[in-house]
Amino acid sequence: MKEITRLPREQRESIGAYGATTSWPAGFTIYEQGASADGVFVVLRGQVVLRNQVSAGRSFVPWIATPGETFGGEGLESGARYASNARAEEESETLHLSSARFSALLREQASNALALIRQMMAERTALLEKFGQYATLTVEQRLIAALIRMAQSRSDDDSLESAGTTVVPRRLLGELVGATRESISLVLGRLASEGLVQRDGNGLVIGDVDRLAARLAQPGQRGGIVVYDERGDGGARRVVDA
Repeated sequence: MKEITRLPREQRESIGAYGATTSWPAGFTIYEQGASADGVFVVLRGQVVLRNQVSAGRSFVPWIATPGETFGGEGLESGARYASNARAEEESETLHLSSARFSALLREQASNALALIRQMMAERTALLEKFGQYATLTVEQRLIAALIRMAQSRSDDDSLESAGTTVVPRRLLGELVGATRESISLVLGRLASEGLVQRDGNGLVIGDVDRLAARLAQPGQRGGIVVYDERGDGGARRVVDA
């Protein structure tokens, strides 16, 4: 699986002189879909979830921005409006560059401005690849890909080896993967029975990202069908053999 691209810390610090840094409490809405957009945000700490309502009571998460990644870049377009709601998933800190300050960065520090542009283009590529997965991957493959990305986003660099043990909120998975709760529960049950994930309060612990990556590379190797018990103590109940 392709490793994620993030703006290096030293460039974030250099770009910081051109923007405004803000801390957001968990659950705070940074902006709403359809609001007037200006500039671009860079995540310095935490996670920012972009969410689109697709119908009454249903929503879709196209992107989760983590440290070194951007969101709200549609604000660099003239007369733009935000395409999604942006919400701090946890206590977060962001850097906002208005369109005017981005232009100043481009004039005065072209190399850092180009690094920021490359980051936005890398994210656009990752987003297109994600949408391509809906036509080519199963629910299990899409869920594993989402788990790996979220594990990588928690590491200090871009490698799978450094991702380590990661807790992922279960409630985001359905919106990220684009599947029903029942389908997600079946896949999580399979992964839990194989020791690839386990429950931890309201989250999922990913203990071995390399094994998940290997599972994604060999999707044909799968065990029996199991149901993930959302109310139990983290176990998975096997109901039929494959």
